[in-house]
Amino acid sequence: MSSALRITEIFHSLQGESNTVGCPTVFIRLTGCPLRCQYCDTAYAFTGGVIYDLDQVLKEVESYSASYVTVTGGEPLAQKACLPLLSTLCDMGYIVSLETSGAIDVEAVDSRVIKVMDLKTPGSGELNKNLESNIEHLSLQDQVKFIICDRNDYEWSKAKVEEHVLHEKVADVLFSPSNEQMSAKDLAEWILADRLKVRFQIQLHKYLWGNKPGF
Repeated sequence: MSSALRITEIFHSLQGESNTVGCPTVFIRLTGCPLRCQYCDTAYAFTGGVIYDLDQVLKEVESYSASYVTVTGGEPLAQKACLPLLSTLCDMGYIVSLETSGAIDVEAVDSRVIKVMDLKTPGSGELNKNLESNIEHLSLQDQVKFIICDRNDYEWSKAKVEEHVLHEKVADVLFSPSNEQMSAKDLAEWILADRLKVRFQIQLHKYLWGNKPGF
């Protein structure tokens, strides 16, 4: 298997989402994605990028002296070389997470990797891309994320949590308001009113630096 990776950016920032929010993290953003979610904030990663070999990636990651590494996209699993990258990062002792759309099979992902997997809501425009069989491959270290655009998305997400008993299968179920589409306050109040066993989250990095690459 080739170790060549097409990468949009490698950068050091604070984790803006998931249950390690606020932790200094190195992000490796792979280029390319088969989805076109209407709220996507990383469309600049759909094309372009620079070819790195695995050693180049590891050298740059090491330069930041961080404990956490997140491999993201685009959709990182669209590149076959993502799998050996994830395993090698784990071998080096990093706490590794993978941000994935849930549209590509995650079964082959190294079991040491923390999977942060989306279930696409109706408002995403990509509902039919959900590969719900992926839920079978999640463990108690993993997380499932719902990006919620409106009340319909919220009700759909709530039903999926119940259908799959997600709060018993993964470490955290993440409900996130779609930026500039869904009121964060409204979503928080719905969660409280329904006594949901989920983690509400907002995108910390956007509050600090806005919506721009490299943060």
